[in-house]
Amino acid sequence: MDNLADNEMLVDEYEQYHNDRADVVVVSRPGSEDQGSEVLANDYPAMMARILPKDPDLETEAEAYHTWHIQDWRKLKRKEHGPTFQCGNFPWRVLFFPYGNHVEHASFYLEQAWEKEPPTDWYACVQFALVLWNVNDPSIYVSHVATHRFNADEGDWGFTRFCDLRKLFAIPWEGKSIPLVENDEAKITAYVRVVKDPTGVLWHSFQNYDSKKETGMVGLRNQGATCYLNSLLQSLYFTNAFRRAVYQIPTEAEASRDNSAWTLQRLFYSLQTNENPVSTTELTASFGWESRQIFEQQDVQELSRKLMERLEEKMKGTPAEKALPELFVGKTKTYISCINVDYESSRIEEFWDIQLNVRGNKTLDDSFKDYIQVETLEGENKYDAGQPFGLQDAKKGEIFESFPPVLHLHLKRFEYDINRDAMMKLNDRHVFPLEFDASPYLSKDADKSESWVYELHGVLVHSGDFNAGHYYAFLKPTKDGFWYRFDDDKVIRATEKEVLEENYGGEYELANGATGVRQPYTRALSTKRSMNAYMLVYIRKTRLDDVLVPITKDDVPSHIEKKLAEDRAELARRKKEREEAHLYMNVGVLCEKTFREHHGFDLTSTDLPSGDPALPKSYRVLKSKKVSEFAEEVAQEMNLNVEHIRFWVMVNRQNKTTRPDQAIRDPDMTVEEAYNRFGTKGNAFRMWLEVGEPAADGTVSWPDSNTSVLIFLKNFDVHTQTLSGVSAVYVRKNQKVSELAPVILEKMNWPAGTEFMLFEEIKHTMIDVMKPKQTFQQSEIQDGDIITFQQTVKESDMPPTAIYADARNYYDYLLNRMNVNFAPIKIGEGEEFSLTLSRKMTYEQFSKKVGEHLKVDATHLRFAPVMASTGKPKPFLKRSINQTLFQILTGTYGTYGYSMHRPDALYYEILDTSLSDYETKKCLKVTWLTEGISKEQMFEVLVPRNGTISDLNAALQKKANLDDETVRYLRVYEVHSGKIYKELTDDFNVAGINEFVTLYAERVPEEEVNLEEGDRVISAFNFDKEPAKPHGVPFKFVIKPGEIFKETKERLSKRTGIKGKQFEKIKFALVPRTMYSNPRYLEDDDILSDIVSDADDLLGLDHVNKNRSFWNRSESFFIR
Repeated sequence: MDNLADNEMLVDEYEQYHNDRADVVVVSRPGSEDQGSEVLANDYPAMMARILPKDPDLETEAEAYHTWHIQDWRKLKRKEHGPTFQCGNFPWRVLFFPYGNHVEHASFYLEQAWEKEPPTDWYACVQFALVLWNVNDPSIYVSHVATHRFNADEGDWGFTRFCDLRKLFAIPWEGKSIPLVENDEAKITAYVRVVKDPTGVLWHSFQNYDSKKETGMVGLRNQGATCYLNSLLQSLYFTNAFRRAVYQIPTEAEASRDNSAWTLQRLFYSLQTNENPVSTTELTASFGWESRQIFEQQDVQELSRKLMERLEEKMKGTPAEKALPELFVGKTKTYISCINVDYESSRIEEFWDIQLNVRGNKTLDDSFKDYIQVETLEGENKYDAGQPFGLQDAKKGEIFESFPPVLHLHLKRFEYDINRDAMMKLNDRHVFPLEFDASPYLSKDADKSESWVYELHGVLVHSGDFNAGHYYAFLKPTKDGFWYRFDDDKVIRATEKEVLEENYGGEYELANGATGVRQPYTRALSTKRSMNAYMLVYIRKTRLDDVLVPITKDDVPSHIEKKLAEDRAELARRKKEREEAHLYMNVGVLCEKTFREHHGFDLTSTDLPSGDPALPKSYRVLKSKKVSEFAEEVAQEMNLNVEHIRFWVMVNRQNKTTRPDQAIRDPDMTVEEAYNRFGTKGNAFRMWLEVGEPAADGTVSWPDSNTSVLIFLKNFDVHTQTLSGVSAVYVRKNQKVSELAPVILEKMNWPAGTEFMLFEEIKHTMIDVMKPKQTFQQSEIQDGDIITFQQTVKESDMPPTAIYADARNYYDYLLNRMNVNFAPIKIGEGEEFSLTLSRKMTYEQFSKKVGEHLKVDATHLRFAPVMASTGKPKPFLKRSINQTLFQILTGTYGTYGYSMHRPDALYYEILDTSLSDYETKKCLKVTWLTEGISKEQMFEVLVPRNGTISDLNAALQKKANLDDETVRYLRVYEVHSGKIYKELTDDFNVAGINEFVTLYAERVPEEEVNLEEGDRVISAFNFDKEPAKPHGVPFKFVIKPGEIFKETKERLSKRTGIKGKQFEKIKFALVPRTMYSNPRYLEDDDILSDIVSDADDLLGLDHVNKNRSFWNRSESFFIR
């Protein structure tokens, strides 16, 4: 760090000095030998223009300069701060080390100066210069320049070796008779320019950078030299039609790591769902690659073709058989055509990609013309056309018959150099456009009925030379979205300049005296850019929607999703086991308290949410701890006598239930031994805590396991429709089932003679009625079995809200239950909530449950499915729909095979009348205007299907509490695209009104009711800068003859209800109704009645659309 060149300066954070971090950047030479006329340090604007010129590629947000007068330099403390100043509404100051920051140089830094911590996620991209200058002679100065992204972690940046302290104090400055610092004083000026961050990553250090968080996408890990593979895979992944075709390959029967189609499906799904970069190890292993291939860069075109061939083989005989050729295959015609006779020899061939020459071609168009150039065969090189034509002059060439929807263009950047006898990289400038028309390269017989314009969506880049380099890709994943740079494990937003200009190759624009620019990866100086495009991906514009088709969860093979989820869970489990297995193990303890809180199958469930009281209490226990020691720990925590408790090990039975199996009788065995001897291997270790009833002497005598069994009682309450754990009890094996009755009556405090039924919960899908006369042994009851009882209830005594009269039906509900989210269709008109319902419920049954929750009559509810893509409601369900809840939520399948609406959510609406009555009427949405156009109230009115606007007016009167006088002068009008379409007369039939139409209603203004002679009425509308961007409420306005516009505006303010500053911001214009006509803006002395010449002319109000962000707002069901 001590041997920097004269024109280099250490730029860093002062805190980083001891962290071996040294970013060396080229900056201006220290001193004042700037070129051109002399600029003085106190001529701040001139100095800023000289040392901190604006970058034409960056937009300035704010700039400022500030000078700090440093006095008593050698009396200052080790570290000093200058005064705070503002730039871009952010506080800044200079950080100064008078005696150097561990170096023999003065150290200066620019620092953010927030009083406490900066705001969350704050950052600022700053170009800055620091100029130290002589107080008495501003021609003596030293300056340094840098750029930095300031944030909470990197709050200061600058120059540790700003200037040698001896040079500042003791030596006369260059060409001067005095040093820079005189009388221990100098001035330091900070020039600060805050610039806009075009991509969100300008000057980013990429420490702790999270691609998923910043872009929603993840990268691919580099295995060694697989960056070329990564760039191609990302390009193919974002060719959505290709991804879907890969998902359609049947791989379930051959789901192994030897199957490249299966591993590619897994890779693509991981890219869709992972939070972190994805590994390609599985994929390369399926290719049969070993470490040699992984650490050697292969040819991308060859890799692409081999991958396509392999996948095409896998797709044969499947629904995706033609997918790849239809996406990537075009046709060329190679021909020899005789000039003087009518004879042509030609051959049609398919191509998957096109190789284009870079050498000698400056643009993509030049390369295509070079590809299809015609060679003339003449003289000694005549073509033999055979009999009867013989040797003929002919034209030889290749022309395109068709291009595929996705066009892969390989630019021939690598060529054999005969002089060097080696392959060399060609870094010549080669320009490619965002769009190009391919039709000039097609044969005259090609089908040109559809546009052949192509749009750029991928640029794969190579940086370096033939022997050393790096590959990355710029991709545009969506039709109208941003460009991103996919560089192995990082995904970064990119600008169009980075995509195009920086990848054309060619010469650098070098500063005076520079011999070249140091190239990444080769570290050599070069006058030519070594980073340039080697493969371009274009998509035919007319096929964009087909190629970039949305990929949904339903497109992913279920076995891929399931297996990956299993693999991830297994990885997490193994990691945890590796970290703790040598010392600890987790033990879950269930007891009577948790059992009574459980309302499902078994004694507990793994599906319960965190914090549920029915979950087993989890303990992290030393494996070597004795069971007796663990019992003491639990007893103390639960305030129990350790002599009164014992543990039962719970096991996973073959029928997929988890039950207590046997008591641990040896308290001196370790917890690990108990697990190994009695537990279910590979499963969580759970135990049932049994609390015994002490005898008179305080001791507990445990029942004999040879004659007794421990069973668990549950109660199904028909009235509350709940299943709950009651208690664990012992029964004798030879005891009859009916003898359990007294125990149940006592536990439930039921009177003698209460009738009830008994069921055995054998497994989730098997609930059997028990026979009272059999013994428990005959009923094959064993330790850990569950017996459910329910009180016998007559049908007449069943509560109206009860759906399940029998425990078996309720168990079936538990088996089929699902959580459904409900939200009001109108924001603020009800609560959002979630209900657990059965998939088998009918419309009537689940609407009854929703009605119970909302405390409304179920017949006054209606429901609408939720669009999966937008979160918007689909049409309301018909009450008579003959489908189960599961069928309703599963819905129909769209064009691409995925479910069009969400499988776990419904919108609801509470109606004023019953749904059956509602469905006989038409619902219209009407916006009532109370004060001009400034206040709106939305009403939904029900009108008979064959009704008229008069019926609508009557319904609106009731809803909005309008008086008869208002209704008498009521006007209803229909609006399209922000303009009045037509007024609806009282006798207009509502059948002619579409339910999605925008309707407004208002009381006709008095001046319009009482029109005077010469008055005219004009339609007015609002727009934002361009008439083609209408917004707000259109209205009718009266034009007075001869009235100057200044007076007209006063009436307009009254008519619209817009006043004060808000009204002053409006510009008024006369807008001809014809398309593409320019508005004529009105001045105060204009007379509107003289300017309006056509009855179709409109009055336009040009002002900002405050709701313009509406179309970008997420209306997702989740965040409403």
